[in-house]
Amino acid sequence: MESRIELGVDTFGDVTVDASGNRLHPAEVIRNVVEEAVLAEQVGLDFIGIGEHHRDDFAVSSPEVVLAAIAGRTSRIKLGSAVTVLSSDDPVRVFQRFSTLDAVSNGRAEVILGRGSFTESFPLFGLDLHDYERLFEEKLDLFARLLEEGPVTWQGTVRAGLDEQVVWPPTEGGLKAWVGVGGSPESVVRAARYGLPLMLAIIGGSPVRFTPLVDLYHRALDQLGKDRQPVGAHLPGHIAETDRQALDELWPHHRALHARIGAERGWPPMTREQYEAAAGPEGALMVGSPETVAAKLVEAAKDLSLDRIDLKLSAGTLPHEAMMRSIELYGREVAPRVHAALAEEVSAS
Repeated sequence: MESRIELGVDTFGDVTVDASGNRLHPAEVIRNVVEEAVLAEQVGLDFIGIGEHHRDDFAVSSPEVVLAAIAGRTSRIKLGSAVTVLSSDDPVRVFQRFSTLDAVSNGRAEVILGRGSFTESFPLFGLDLHDYERLFEEKLDLFARLLEEGPVTWQGTVRAGLDEQVVWPPTEGGLKAWVGVGGSPESVVRAARYGLPLMLAIIGGSPVRFTPLVDLYHRALDQLGKDRQPVGAHLPGHIAETDRQALDELWPHHRALHARIGAERGWPPMTREQYEAAAGPEGALMVGSPETVAAKLVEAAKDLSLDRIDLKLSAGTLPHEAMMRSIELYGREVAPRVHAALAEEVSAS
């Protein structure tokens, strides 16, 4: 018996360096992202998610365009965002772009809707950060209506209303839309209210601390009379032949990423000791050999009853070549171990 969990990979298109430490042009980074996705399909992974950002350390501002390029090079892997910043976009245009992606990929498109962890898109598109909550709540409400793919009548305050409006093009089998959440119970209940799958963005601490949120989500679905929906988790990681190699390869790039974002948010510099603790058995960093990473993924899957895990294998300036090797090990060595362990768990129960 095979386990039901899907295993995917996420990338934000982090602007990387070459073997000599020279920063790559964002255009080259985007081409590398396409190659990483092609490899992910070749090694049997289930999903590729691409994040949306509007800053100089991430290359991708239009995930759907990159995903369409990937669609032309692949035939099986599911294609989605990680996340689409719905707050600063228009729900109608988001639906149209992903329904178009769904058409060109023969039904493989998914969208993960979120507010994002950065706010650069708000001033870029002329939006007021004071409207942060209202923008997401109203736009998610409209997007949920658009997923029904019928005439929509909707009225809100953040965009023009719709009156029996049909949005084109429709999909052939429906568009799967997840709601990405950080750690807010309100966000979890909101996803349940719309009956949408939940994607947990786990970037620190212990994954097991999200168990109460998963329990809350399932209780809310039950109380609202909604069907069971998938739960997924986004986790950062890096895989190499040995634990020490993986830790050493990722460390300078992870440290630099933490320092860059930390300078904006008031975080203290990360120490090597803190890094290794985060990569330890209880931490959220899935870093190590295939055996180590597989064991940590199995524990996270069991603790949170996950239907999907997406590893973010891009990390700051970590070179493309290291990411390609990490993806290969993930698909060829980690995934089979995870599936076998979880299948054994199902059989034993």
